[in-house]
Amino acid sequence: MRSALSENDLRSREFRRILLIKPSSLGDVVHALPVLHGLRCRYPNARIDWLISSSLAPLLEGHPDLNELVLFDRRRYGVMVYSPKAALDFRRFIRRLRASRYDMVVDLQGLFRTGFLARASGAPVRVGFARAREGASLFYNHRLPSESLDTHAVDRNYSVSRLLGFEDVPVEFHIPLREDDRASAEQQLRRAGWNDQVRLVAVVPGARWETKVWLLERFTATIDELQTDQNVRCVLLGGADDTARCAQIAALCHYTPPNLAGQTSLRTMTAVLAKAETVLCHDSGAMHVAVALGRPVVCLVGPTNPTRTGPYRRPDDVVRLNLDCAPCYLRKLPQCRFNHRCMKELAVTPVVSAVRRALQDP
Repeated sequence: MRSALSENDLRSREFRRILLIKPSSLGDVVHALPVLHGLRCRYPNARIDWLISSSLAPLLEGHPDLNELVLFDRRRYGVMVYSPKAALDFRRFIRRLRASRYDMVVDLQGLFRTGFLARASGAPVRVGFARAREGASLFYNHRLPSESLDTHAVDRNYSVSRLLGFEDVPVEFHIPLREDDRASAEQQLRRAGWNDQVRLVAVVPGARWETKVWLLERFTATIDELQTDQNVRCVLLGGADDTARCAQIAALCHYTPPNLAGQTSLRTMTAVLAKAETVLCHDSGAMHVAVALGRPVVCLVGPTNPTRTGPYRRPDDVVRLNLDCAPCYLRKLPQCRFNHRCMKELAVTPVVSAVRRALQDP
């Protein structure tokens, strides 16, 4: 293993081939976008690639700060213990990674597999978190110091700027949307009955943790109340996993909102969020996309800490109950000893009021 550079040498070194590792999830990828922009400002002539899950790669296609997306199929390689073909494909992937001859890798995921990939790349400089999970820090030779538990994930990632010398570059998000993405979003909305004479509220009722999810009937009541205003129209959004939940909500509403859950590509869903005047959601990937796009959001928070993973630098966009048991970071409902109070006791009225305030703000 090569020795680390001194701090001064690291800050002054002009790296030419850089790999950023942040394969998943959607919100985590958005949190890493400012680092990409900072790296491009610091190394304007470098080749900068991003190792990312195949399913999330469309979000970054055409990004002006990127040279190439390195696609990583975790599900495919995850069976290589049992599949000789998958093992062979993984070895080929590592060979291609090494052939790129990166001189620096920045791992913002901080898991064993990403630390291993950083080391396997052959890059002489490997940057990652000192407190990375699963022993990943053993693969790095430059470690980012631990941040406070109240540090937002964006700022935690951006701490790399102090190590590499671009801390004066402002935190900036950019999600590249093409005209055909916007046209596809408009087409699907119009096909679903929306027109641009009404104000669009995107409702994203899904989340990866079941403890994050607000009650189905509360979403229904909120949509019904919002749509009593003839100038407001809600649209349901989500991935394939959210299809059934969104269909239930749509069926229970008095005035059925368009339901695009599972019917859009990632880029088209992003374009719909960009078009919405307000986004109602949980602490989820869609919320972070909406914030990166500069859209007003109303974020319903239960078991997590909005200071760490809420709307970045927008605490007023959060609706939550002040409970002693939160944040607990429990992901499954059976783990909760308090009957899911953080979501079950969150009423419709404050949520409706928050959405209406967001619609009124310029």
